[in-house]
Amino acid sequence: MVSLQRLAGSLLAVVQTRLELLSNEMEEERLCILQILLYGSVTLMLFGLALALLTAFCVMLFWDSQRFVVLGVFTALYFIGGMMAWNALRRVTGERPRLFSASVDEMTDDRAQLVQRP
Repeated sequence: MVSLQRLAGSLLAVVQTRLELLSNEMEEERLCILQILLYGSVTLMLFGLALALLTAFCVMLFWDSQRFVVLGVFTALYFIGGMMAWNALRRVTGERPRLFSASVDEMTDDRAQLVQRP
């Protein structure tokens, strides 16, 4: 009976540790996502404003001679840049580690150790 209580206590301790690890991973992931969203939003806003002002400047600079050519060139550049950013986004999102991968690995190790015990 005492050994059964010790086994139950050990199992509960392992489950508690794993739940704490899972909770820590969830918090880290939440903070990482919030940070990415914040910096990404500010970056997009500032670069978008800079590109709009640069385009307006160039169109005004060539207003009398080549305004349609300038608009066409900027449109093509923005489209190419957008496609490159889209490909980079797809690559980055595909490379992220699985959510809770450390917890799953630890639980797999725990299960393997429990099976090996005599």
